[in-house]
Amino acid sequence: MAPQKPFNIAIIGGGISGLTLAIALVQRNIPITIYEAAAHFGEIGAGVAFGPNAALAMKRISPTILDAFNKCKTINQGPIKANSWFTIRVGDARKANVDGYVKEGTKVGDALYDVEFNTDWEGGGVYRAHFLDELVKAVPDGVAQFSKRLVNMKTVEDGSGDVICVFADGTEARHDAVIGCDGIKAMTRRWLLGEDNPASRAVFSGKYAYRGLIRTEVATEMLGEEVAGNSNMFFGNNGHLLTFPIEGGKTMNVVAFSSCKEWKHEQWVITTSKDDMHADFSDWGPHVQKIVHAMQKPDIWALFYHLPCDTYYKGRVCLLGDAAHASTPHQGAGAGACVEDTLFMAELLKEVEKKEDLETAFKAFDEVRRPRTQKIVKTSEEAGRLYEFELEGDDLNKIEQNQTQRMRWIWDYDLDGEVDRARRIYRSAVVSQ
Repeated sequence: MAPQKPFNIAIIGGGISGLTLAIALVQRNIPITIYEAAAHFGEIGAGVAFGPNAALAMKRISPTILDAFNKCKTINQGPIKANSWFTIRVGDARKANVDGYVKEGTKVGDALYDVEFNTDWEGGGVYRAHFLDELVKAVPDGVAQFSKRLVNMKTVEDGSGDVICVFADGTEARHDAVIGCDGIKAMTRRWLLGEDNPASRAVFSGKYAYRGLIRTEVATEMLGEEVAGNSNMFFGNNGHLLTFPIEGGKTMNVVAFSSCKEWKHEQWVITTSKDDMHADFSDWGPHVQKIVHAMQKPDIWALFYHLPCDTYYKGRVCLLGDAAHASTPHQGAGAGACVEDTLFMAELLKEVEKKEDLETAFKAFDEVRRPRTQKIVKTSEEAGRLYEFELEGDDLNKIEQNQTQRMRWIWDYDLDGEVDRARRIYRSAVVSQ
């Protein structure tokens, strides 16, 4: 067995990014401590999607993580849809002509086309909480500390380059390096970029979402087996709606998006009335009307994202996952980008032999990961406008041409080649020092 590395890493945050990174680093003999602000591990939200690129990254990181994903994931259940990302439909009745057609031969709610994977590696949807529960099982006892909300960091002034983490409970912890996995509201990001930097805090995207779960038997009775058992995307004016199966096909996850110019609430998640939710989709067709009316306890989730920044690292502090590049969900690629990050970080830190080279590893991570992940953030925001007739208008032919190609660069990523490139960048920098 390989000896432990002669340095220790603090991981701030115990969500999906933090836990996948912890598992990866422990399996590469890198000492870690996870600091989680909550009293226990936990995820909010319902379903989250991972594309084939993310599934491949899980395989490369650890069989443990891939097994956790496969145990939780759900792919399309209906006939001939196993390789489909989403079946695209127009849900908004305002797009239809007087006879109910949105284009020749296709009525509101009918299938227009499928956006398909062109790879052997399938992704799938998972229920966040279930996936997190499986990941927690692979985290060794004693590496996590709870109720540790980070409030500040400081570099030790003895020339060591070590970092002191300061927590809300008054305690401090010294580590050789810190990796911020503390999500879209990350304290690590604000510290690294500076409080006055506009990119240090997330900005409102102009979109918000209602989220809900419908039991599959109820959805099947309402919509039929094909719609209830597969992933669907309904387009409309300034709004769109997604459905996809989770929990092994037992549940249909629903995310219904709408638009507003600004977010006036202090909280990003607020409770609303069913009447207000219905009003947002009052002009839509029968499929969407049935789905929206079946959703219970409606909450509104405001969708924020990070503006591009100039770096993901400073000294021996580095950002990873949503702390680095929080995205809107419109391409289903944000969580997958976080998992990719874990692979790159784990493989780079595996290369490091002394703590003085940790910053060099972070620099290589930044050079390879920042362009791709910031492009994901940018194109995801564009995708939200595409689905809502705001990017290509309501020209369904242009939308189809755009959408069926726009995911290829995400899914068909040369993961192994880019990991090798990151290693080469690191090794070259170490040799030249």
